[in-house]
Amino acid sequence: MAEQGSPRRFARIDRLPPYVFNITAELKMAARRRGEDIIDLSMGNPDGATPPHIVEKLVQVAQREDTHGYSTSKGIPRLRRAISNWYKERYEVDIDPESEAIVTIGSKEGLAHLMLATLDQGDTVLVPNPSYPIHIYGAVIAGAQVRSVPLVPGVDFFAELERAIRGSIPKPKMMILGFPSNPTAQCVELDFFERVIALAKQYD
Repeated sequence: MAEQGSPRRFARIDRLPPYVFNITAELKMAARRRGEDIIDLSMGNPDGATPPHIVEKLVQVAQREDTHGYSTSKGIPRLRRAISNWYKERYEVDIDPESEAIVTIGSKEGLAHLMLATLDQGDTVLVPNPSYPIHIYGAVIAGAQVRSVPLVPGVDFFAELERAIRGSIPKPKMMILGFPSNPTAQCVELDFFERVIALAKQYD
């Protein structure tokens, strides 16, 4: 129990690494206070106006009396069908809008809830290094161990991945992959994912 007057500590929060965007935000703010003119390349923050037809639709829907209650938890059916249609048109992949499409408040919220729902205390999650720094937060909060797998030029990623799988106790439950990679912008072809899936099946 925390001593009187001292801030209470929370184990899950204490396990989280520093939030990189808070660090860069403080550096930017300090530079601007010094009067420095900076070009901010730290975050892909939209700076363009929302297209007029979207604004008009938002106004139209907001003025309806039947749109001010709770939405369906996994997203409205038409949106989930649109997601499924987009995957079919873009990737030639069939997705069931009822069981395989869900709407979240951005990727961070989706990943965090996925990990909280599927990971247990002490599970292992594999993450490429370097990778988007926020990807590991959900795993850490869920109590999982995070193990890095080098994804850099000159290193055989699949040899390192196999080594990580064989050397992890317990056996990894999840691996987070996202391409084009942030922060390296690296892209991969379909055969990359086919090899990852083959390895996962081999060690399942």
